[in-house]
Amino acid sequence: MTSEENTVDFTPQLQALMQTVNIFNFKALSTAAKVSKQQIIKLRRGQIEEMRLGTLLKISSTLQIAIADLIATFSSEVSQTNQTPNNLAPINLKDSENKNSQLLQDEIVTLKAEYSRLEQKLEQQKELLQQEWKQSTLQIIESLLLQFPTAAQKARENPQLSAANLVPLIQKPVEKLLYHWDIQVIGKVNAEIPYNPQEHQLLEGSAQAGDIVKIRYIGYRQGDKLLYRAKVISV
Repeated sequence: MTSEENTVDFTPQLQALMQTVNIFNFKALSTAAKVSKQQIIKLRRGQIEEMRLGTLLKISSTLQIAIADLIATFSSEVSQTNQTPNNLAPINLKDSENKNSQLLQDEIVTLKAEYSRLEQKLEQQKELLQQEWKQSTLQIIESLLLQFPTAAQKARENPQLSAANLVPLIQKPVEKLLYHWDIQVIGKVNAEIPYNPQEHQLLEGSAQAGDIVKIRYIGYRQGDKLLYRAKVISV
């Protein structure tokens, strides 16, 4: 007898379950469960022991049947108990169920171990990215970190020292950092521009869209995301 002759056909059982959830062909089942057509073929042939737990869970969820019931329904060993000649001892159904249960438990243990490994790897990658981000930020503001404390101390020792001398120490690193983070400024201090409620926050007076206002504090956006609206006053 060939292997094809030994193959159990579970197509009627599968079709019956599909009808209860209004799925009328195997292609639709494959699409709904998000599994390959080959997996559906394996199920119809009773090759459920060759299928992964994740695939079985998807199919059982789509068919609205418990995973244990799905395994029991499509187990080739269970089916063969109904086809065994009278002169042969039937397969012990309990042993078959125990075997399937053990396979399921082993698969769950494997999935849990894989999940734990991926979770640990993700956490390591997260820490690495944070370290790289901190390092790159420190490099950008290096001149500010090294020079500003000394300049500030000199300003305290000499009140006559112009504050304008400190501006480049702060401005250049900040501008470089904003560029590195792809952050754009909205407006320029004291600039007079048409009022835009989407980008401007009115601090004093009143204004309608398009009226001329003066920028008191600039705003910021990052790509299409608005971070802070520019604060303006009416002219």
